[in-house]
Amino acid sequence: MTLNIQKTRAIQLRELHYGPPLLVLPNAWDAASARIFEQAGFRAIATTSSGVAASLGYPDGQKISRDMLVEVTQRITRVVECPVTVDIEAGYGDTTEEVLQTVKAVIDAGAVGINIEDSTKQQEKSLVDVSLQVQLLKAIQETALSKEVPVVVNARTDVYLLAKGDPGSRFEQAVQRLNAYRQAGADCLFPIGVSDVHAIADLTKAINGPINILAGPTTPSIAELAQLGVARVSFASGPMRAVLARLRRIARELLEQGTYTSMAEETLSGAEFRSLFG
Repeated sequence: MTLNIQKTRAIQLRELHYGPPLLVLPNAWDAASARIFEQAGFRAIATTSSGVAASLGYPDGQKISRDMLVEVTQRITRVVECPVTVDIEAGYGDTTEEVLQTVKAVIDAGAVGINIEDSTKQQEKSLVDVSLQVQLLKAIQETALSKEVPVVVNARTDVYLLAKGDPGSRFEQAVQRLNAYRQAGADCLFPIGVSDVHAIADLTKAINGPINILAGPTTPSIAELAQLGVARVSFASGPMRAVLARLRRIARELLEQGTYTSMAEETLSGAEFRSLFG
């Protein structure tokens, strides 16, 4: 991929946050899943940290190495033509410089966006100080400029996910953090763990930038999220878990019944399978 192509994809990804339509961003875990999403017509693709880790035989939470993450990123960006944004979790580093090394590496691997969160990866998870996260986001912006790729930063806050402290203060905490991240240069703001329609509506009004919502069984539909003012919806490991659940059903039928009904349902044809990388 040339630098000009990568720049163009970064600009495309940023513009997709200012629809309509709302940016529906599927989360891939390897090259094959990324190709399926691209062939389906999605305009951009994200990675799922837990899905990537699981595909490599590890649990979520930066248990894989930076090199593993970069290798998966390279494999995905090699086979798709749409913009790819990578979940780098907390940055795969204990210092700002180590996190910036991760950012540089995924840019070199072809990514044009990153997802970065504001909680630690220690055994006892806690929120990073706002001022430190702001400094980090500013440094990421400077690093992207030095690489000449206008990387799209999705800044995640784990206020709701960690569910620490007074529940009544979480809205104010999330708004304060995400607005600070926006001022620091973040392109999209991600209050993970919010699914209530009223909370989402309040957040879209209080946060000064595009908002990413994680979709799940209790989340409003994509059409409803668009009406609420959400700019981007993602799915984390949801698609991969659904695929693995189907695979488990196939495995049980093969083992317990000796039949192939589940395997034959909605399967790719040989031609479709070959077309993934043909």
